[in-house]
Amino acid sequence: MFPPPLTSADQLLPRLRAQGYAVLDAATVCALAGTQADALHAIARDWDELPPDRYLRDGGRYRQRRHASFMVEHGALREAPHRAHWQPRDYNALHGGIERWFEPVKPATVAQPAWRALPLWLARVADALRGARAWYGEAHQFRIDTTDGIGRPTPEGAHRDGVDLVAVFLVGRHAISGGETRVFELDGPGGQRFTLQQPWSALLMDDARVIHESTPIQPLEDGGPGHRDTLVITLRAGGFPEPGA
Repeated sequence: MFPPPLTSADQLLPRLRAQGYAVLDAATVCALAGTQADALHAIARDWDELPPDRYLRDGGRYRQRRHASFMVEHGALREAPHRAHWQPRDYNALHGGIERWFEPVKPATVAQPAWRALPLWLARVADALRGARAWYGEAHQFRIDTTDGIGRPTPEGAHRDGVDLVAVFLVGRHAISGGETRVFELDGPGGQRFTLQQPWSALLMDDARVIHESTPIQPLEDGGPGHRDTLVITLRAGGFPEPGA
């Protein structure tokens, strides 16, 4: 497994501006978000209670998830009413064009200071990249498991999300191989591959400039259970993605 190309806190914005993505270790995430590792590890238990994703068009049973929507403006975080997750087919050829009503993130999770610290920090990053404005955000709790013998973190393949900023936090890995992260230039030949292994390390991406994917996971032992947990947070200016927008 290739180690991630880590970025220091003071180089986050220069790296995002120069290449469109940056990888941070957990200590840097905590320092920039103003939270503690113990607080993040505490909310990781919620990934054990995710319901199945019933919208997988490849017939798989390997994904569980919850979804939340929010707004951040002037340093204030506000929860948005529960809504469907929607993407156009241009960004998600497999699952785009349909309204997917996932179960909401639990209220007790959303209320945790550590949970709230992450989108507030990411909004500050987005402000620095694009200029201060209202940010419309979505948070996705994912568990990809090896129920089918193989789990696909990105069954749609290499893609963009149709937003401004994407953050992928590795919450944890258990008894798996694979799950390699790949980031490519949108309009060039450059790319990088690495494997996030440290809980609460993160990949931040300028969604207008790069595409990304994660490779399938397999169990370390034949027939043995394994999973990969992530938190994906996206920020978009101008409103939530929705049909006709």
